[in-house]
Amino acid sequence: MSSGHRRVSSGSDGGDPLLLEEKKRKRMQSNRESAKRSRMRKQKQVEDLTEEAGRLKSENAGLKQKIKAAVDARTEMEAANNVIRAQTKELEDRLQFLNSVVEKAENVNGRSNDMFSDPLLKPWFIPHSNYSLIASSDMSMH
Repeated sequence: MSSGHRRVSSGSDGGDPLLLEEKKRKRMQSNRESAKRSRMRKQKQVEDLTEEAGRLKSENAGLKQKIKAAVDARTEMEAANNVIRAQTKELEDRLQFLNSVVEKAENVNGRSNDMFSDPLLKPWFIPHSNYSLIASSDMSMH
């Protein structure tokens, strides 16, 4: 056996030069068409990504606007809550003061439940007369 390598022929090595030239031309044309399709796919992909980027930028701007509106509303609500808290504290302080006044009055009078027995301290229960007031012509002011 020999140690040399022999090239295996496909049978076309010694073929017609015109046939070889035609195969080469077809292969080059096929390669051009394949490259053109590849460029077109890449162009389409770039266009799609550009369109998606524009859509995402628009969506992002809308979301930023919504976030700003929510933050503004929250700030406004916090300010209103702070006012309500201050008013609540003021009312609690006034109630505590009034309760201390009632307690002191009860201690001074020696009464616990009968503090408002004086009808003048309960103006909503002051008896009223059923007299009708009728103005006469003699009552004119001079």
